[in-house]
Amino acid sequence: DHADTDDGWRVRLRQRFLAARQVMLRHPWAPGLLHSRTTVPTSVYAYYDGIIGTLVDAGFSYHLAHQAIHALGSLPLGFTQEVFSPPNGSDESDMPAMTATLPHLAAMVTAELHDATDPALGWCDSQTEFEFTLDLLLDGLERLHDQPRNG
Repeated sequence: DHADTDDGWRVRLRQRFLAARQVMLRHPWAPGLLHSRTTVPTSVYAYYDGIIGTLVDAGFSYHLAHQAIHALGSLPLGFTQEVFSPPNGSDESDMPAMTATLPHLAAMVTAELHDATDPALGWCDSQTEFEFTLDLLLDGLERLHDQPRNG
């Protein structure tokens, strides 16, 4: 059934991932708990099956759906998984040394101070960044979907 060949798949996935984000914002300890797991919780399989089904029903191949799952990372669960956090005790007093040795990184950090009203789940996991990343990946999937033959 390819009745979902329009952008309905995209809207459904975006809504699903943003709903998961709302759950994580209500329970900010949950990303850390999920990150500590070494195996996939059984209940998560059905969730991902629904994501894959949405993609396949829209005409994506299983190969491209598999690649999409990897590219999306933890976004379907409502958060971005950061590998590093800023060092404890770092503050603006570190900025002159950083500017001298890492000018581009320092300029970016200075320019990208997070808005206190933008809900965040970590150092670089604000709602704005989450939605930007999600939309960027969905744009790429949409482009691949629109190619005559997707993977």
